[in-house]
Order: sequence, then structure tokens, then C-alpha cells
Amino acid sequence: MKSIRDTCIEFLQNEDIRKDVKEVMKPLANIVYNEIYLYLWLLCFYNLFLFFIILAILFLLLRINHQSKLL
Repeated sequence: MKSIRDTCIEFLQNEDIRKDVKEVMKPLANIVYNEIYLYLWLLCFYNLFLFFIILAILFLLLRINHQSKLL
């Protein structure tokens, strides 16, 4: 008895079926991309913001450390 995985692999071996599945999935992929597009940009800007905040904190800590050595 074949498993579901083997049946799916056998089903997708046909090039025509593979193309049809891709054509059916394209609109769904576009809808998902359009929904998460804004969130992806927000995530990128958030990461950049965190990077610069961490750099600023590191700079301030090094400056405080340097000043304490002078005293």
C-alpha cells in the first residue's frame, strides 16, 4: 500500500499536472504576498532601528568607560 507522500510524488511527476498546480497557486501566492508586504517592510525598518539603537548604546558605553578610566 502506497503512502500519501508516494502518491503525491507520483501524481506530480507529470509535467502538465505540475504546471497546472503552479498556475492555480500563483493567485494564492500573490494574495499572500500582498497581505504581508507591509509587514515585511515594517520588520526591515524595525531591524534597522534596533541595529542603530544598539550601536548608539555601544558608543555611549564605550564613551562612559573611556571617561571613567581618565578619572
